[in-house]
Amino acid sequence: MPIKLIPPRERFSPYYYGRGTYLGVFVNRSTKADRVPIAKRVIKQWEHDIERGRFATDKGPTFLSASVSYMQAGGERTYVAKLIGFFGETPLSEIDQAAVDCAAVALYPQASNATRNRSVYTPISAILRHAGKGFDLRRPKDAQGRQLTGWLTEEQAFALLAAAIELDIEFGVFCTILLYTGCRLSEPLKVRCADVNLSGAEMFVPTTKNGEPRRVFLPVTAVTALANHPRGLTRGTDRVFRFTKSGALYGMLRQAAKTAGVALPAREAFHIFCHTYATWFRRYADADLDTLVATGRWKSRQAAQRYMHTVVSEESQRAELLPALSLNYR
Repeated sequence: MPIKLIPPRERFSPYYYGRGTYLGVFVNRSTKADRVPIAKRVIKQWEHDIERGRFATDKGPTFLSASVSYMQAGGERTYVAKLIGFFGETPLSEIDQAAVDCAAVALYPQASNATRNRSVYTPISAILRHAGKGFDLRRPKDAQGRQLTGWLTEEQAFALLAAAIELDIEFGVFCTILLYTGCRLSEPLKVRCADVNLSGAEMFVPTTKNGEPRRVFLPVTAVTALANHPRGLTRGTDRVFRFTKSGALYGMLRQAAKTAGVALPAREAFHIFCHTYATWFRRYADADLDTLVATGRWKSRQAAQRYMHTVVSEESQRAELLPALSLNYR
């Protein structure tokens, strides 16, 4: 029985697939061709290789199996379905820099490099690392997009938290955790009650944006907030917070900000809390780059560098040594 040509699943990939069993060998692979004549030639070559015993049927774990394992372990799945549609049963051994670059352009032809980085390079890197097949994946130019560095003053932050608590106590606790731990929005949403140790002042985050779990220190303010969680923390494997990343959750933040009279910078939303955490850490705890990276919240000095501007540098304060000029301004 010949291998059938399967039309592209345009939502996920522009390429034709070959699927079927030929001479007892099951095939379900992308032809990596977006034109019928070329795709048919690829399938003919597969059949030719099978007839001569040269068709490789076992090249180790595939992208599909690695992705499933990654998601079962709690990995972020927002962009994974589209990537599975593109790579399918492609062996991980065949996914290199060129393959990832190709996927980024094919799946997001009109998108910015920042979007491609977020939707393709970051999840693929996390999946490969989870499978033990990670490599130094080069990101596209301007992958980070515009750097968001807005932050809240004490007065603004406290007013916003008070408004959040007034709106919904659990939401207020959630915002407090974001502010005092620097966690990204999705991280506390995955934390289970059993992962929180109030007496030890720590919280275990099973999956982070970097694809690695980490233990997060809980300052006294965060411990107090969690201790006052309206539904308590004795719910075992239940999630600490009932919320999901959705328009409704963002709407609650906008409502709290409006009540508090706080104007959130454009595109910041919940990022304002982790940026404020970093800025406060720098301003009040006198943290340098190495200290910020050592918290585990930032992966590299480059990632933490954006917060160095929030404190007047010791070097710039030497301007006090310049010759003083006495003038009468009256």
